[in-house]
Amino acid sequence: MARYTGYKRPKNTKWALKELLRYMGHHKWLLLVVAVLVCISTGVSITGTYLLKPVINELILPGNIRGLVYALIGMGLMYLCGALSTFGYNRLMVKTAQKVVGDIRKDLFEHVQTLPLNYFDAHTHGELMSRFTNDVDTVQEALNSSFTLVIQSSLTLTGTVAMLLVLSIRMSLIVIVFLGLMFLFIRWNGKRSKEYYDMQQAELAGINGFVEEMVAGQKVEKIFNHEEEDMKVFRKKNEALRKASTKALSYSGMMIPTIVSLSYANYAVSACVGGLFALSGLMDLGGLAAYLVYVRQSAMPLNQFTQQINFILSALAGAERIFEMMHEEPEIDEGTVTLVPAEISGDGTPVECAHYTGIYAWKDAGGKLTQLRGDVRFEDVVFGYVPEKTVLSGISLYAKPGQKIAFVGSTGAGKTTIINLINRFYEIQSGRILYDGIDIRDIRKADLRRSLAMVIQDTHLFTGTIADNIRYGRLDATDEEVVEAAKLANADSFIRRLPDGYRTMLYSDGSNLSQGQRQLIAIARAAVAHPPVLILDEATSSIDTRTERLIEKGMDAIMEGRTVFVIAHRLSTVRNSKAIMVLEHGEILERGSHEELLEQKGRYYQLYTGMYELE
Repeated sequence: MARYTGYKRPKNTKWALKELLRYMGHHKWLLLVVAVLVCISTGVSITGTYLLKPVINELILPGNIRGLVYALIGMGLMYLCGALSTFGYNRLMVKTAQKVVGDIRKDLFEHVQTLPLNYFDAHTHGELMSRFTNDVDTVQEALNSSFTLVIQSSLTLTGTVAMLLVLSIRMSLIVIVFLGLMFLFIRWNGKRSKEYYDMQQAELAGINGFVEEMVAGQKVEKIFNHEEEDMKVFRKKNEALRKASTKALSYSGMMIPTIVSLSYANYAVSACVGGLFALSGLMDLGGLAAYLVYVRQSAMPLNQFTQQINFILSALAGAERIFEMMHEEPEIDEGTVTLVPAEISGDGTPVECAHYTGIYAWKDAGGKLTQLRGDVRFEDVVFGYVPEKTVLSGISLYAKPGQKIAFVGSTGAGKTTIINLINRFYEIQSGRILYDGIDIRDIRKADLRRSLAMVIQDTHLFTGTIADNIRYGRLDATDEEVVEAAKLANADSFIRRLPDGYRTMLYSDGSNLSQGQRQLIAIARAAVAHPPVLILDEATSSIDTRTERLIEKGMDAIMEGRTVFVIAHRLSTVRNSKAIMVLEHGEILERGSHEELLEQKGRYYQLYTGMYELE
């Protein structure tokens, strides 16, 4: 019996099936061949059994040895065709299933790339990953085996019952009664085992989550001497899982023995009654032999069909979750202005060129070029992540090309939100954000973000070499440019001390590096992009004060002539900013240079003197 792991019925079975069939339709000719081969294989099995009747009655009983040899050769060739058909449809179905699942996985990943950030804010990483793993796996498993087994079981059961009726209608009543009993038992047992399997899955998920938390939090557990309490919780969860698993396996374990017992009883009753019919002349010996073989074949298709229905429903539930994600509204992008490499002509105007020059220009739908300088302005911007709660209330600010603008304030004041709006990760409710005089809603998002480089507090590094991670900022950067960017970020010295230098492989988000080293690589990644606008969101929070000063000296070189936005809790890092803006509850309370704000003796003065006393 196939392994059953519990399932939830899809909410909209027809829609999920329609979407899945649409993907399967891309390979309809392969599936048609599979269906034909399944029909041949099943037909051979049913026909071969029926041939026992004429072989016994017309060849064996009369003693026609020559005819029997020919019949056996013919049946051998027929069964060979059936075996080849079975081999063929199994191989083809595996190939087709992988193609279908590959298409689904590709389209799912492609669509995920287009979803807005607020979708990821509303769903956990584990929930999203389960679409690519658990849900896709259930679809793949169903396509690999269930698709052909359901067709084969249906055809076998239908053909077997039909042949039983052909051979003897009166005796078929016995088989129908026993098949009815089997069906009722399978239905009752399925409901009970499903109930406990669902409990098992829930308990298993709970214990897996608990163990994962304990493994990740070993240091905290040991610091607070919480081992015994955690062990008590684990024993409780483990016992609940044991009870649910015992009941689930007990019920599922009853399935095959009970079906086999009913099958034997069916066979015994049919053999006795059939023997009496043969002795009384109501049935010939060949017909009885063929009939009894069909009786033995009748139970398994019903059992297989019932089990595969569970897997199909599980696959449709997984497919429904996948297709729901695929039908999520993608990120809206109505921008027409693009970013192109340019060079400055003799009269000072930008001219589009085909190669990288370090200079870019905005190109509108009419072909007009505007040099990218990095002039960013907010005009009465109102924004909230949800309509009922406003995060920014009529923010107005500007950053001229080459200026360094700093944002300070308490957690939740709106500093990171402003940065996210510059990238157009979220859409504002009212107001305008201008970039070189162009409304950012008119700029294509990919080009807008290509003009920016961002270093955030939660550094993310990809699996690959250190050089690859730095080059992520600009894929066509040369090795020399990668090294130069690392030097600017003060990362070159520690990288060269590693055994493989820039070829050192990073895994698990750079877990083989310290937090400060990971942050330095992230800064180098931003530096290699040579962005007109640079955004630093707590970029030096994981770096010691000495290294921070060295980085600032290196960063000054790449910040020259570029607009820089800085968010920092260390006020010492923002003192040389052209303008410092103090935010509170989504509003700008104060703005000015470091010296001007100290003279005002307002909120910035309180923050700065408080930090100075701590130092």
